[in-house]
Amino acid sequence: MLTLFRVLSRCPLWFLHGIGSLLGWLTYWASPTYRRRFNDNVRQAGIARVDARPAIAAAGRMVAELPFLWLRPADEPIRPSLTWEGETLIVDALRARRGIVLLTPHMGSFEVAAQAIAQRFAAEFGPITVLYRPARKAALRAVMDESRARPGVSPAPATLAGVRQMIRALRRGEAVGLLPDQVPPEGMGVWVPFFGKPAYTMTLAARLVQQTGAVPLLIWGERLPHGAGYTVRVSALGETLPVDDPTQAESAAIINRAMERLIRQCPQQYLWGYHRYKTPRSAE
Repeated sequence: MLTLFRVLSRCPLWFLHGIGSLLGWLTYWASPTYRRRFNDNVRQAGIARVDARPAIAAAGRMVAELPFLWLRPADEPIRPSLTWEGETLIVDALRARRGIVLLTPHMGSFEVAAQAIAQRFAAEFGPITVLYRPARKAALRAVMDESRARPGVSPAPATLAGVRQMIRALRRGEAVGLLPDQVPPEGMGVWVPFFGKPAYTMTLAARLVQQTGAVPLLIWGERLPHGAGYTVRVSALGETLPVDDPTQAESAAIINRAMERLIRQCPQQYLWGYHRYKTPRSAE
């Protein structure tokens, strides 16, 4: 698989996205479970089907672009284009050495968001530390291990050691990134609404902000049509996280609402097939 990824990493982005569109639709029609979950999540969010339909192809593009994002030469910038919207929010926080917690939903290219931060800011302000879960399959794990070691990106495993690594980075005034709509392991989340339905939601994102005084920001990488590149969009959280929140339910609900607002801006690129409402083992 590593050899295949290396070959695909040299292909133009428009070609990979074309393959990905086909892959997305094949998966949608071949898997009744995936198709049912996709449609159920769209209905739960109150999104018009016509607006969510492009997300079927977008899910395939997300997979097909991974060789390009993971294994292209380390010194090669993101091509054909990478533009920014709202980057001054990042600049201001980094210059103040407050640290930043960057929150990205399963939307657009969340891989490109981290690489864009590294490419733009790491040389001056230090690397971005990104939380990730190691792949279960050995073949894919080998690809991920090689891809994570990119200049300006410091991977942190989803373990207690990884959390401590993120806290240290924030206290140095650096940036960390994570996906707050990812279902956490049992005992590391709370049940709060997501598009009106209870979803087991991580508490880590809010705790990082509360423990370090870091600035929470929303970020996502919009995938431009026809392989034209990406636009990285940065915005404020929109609500203030409480300083004292023993159960973390209020904080998690605030972050979920921020994710909802972001997703409604571009439902065409949200990963609607993600099993957001699953129940972790042993969770009530």
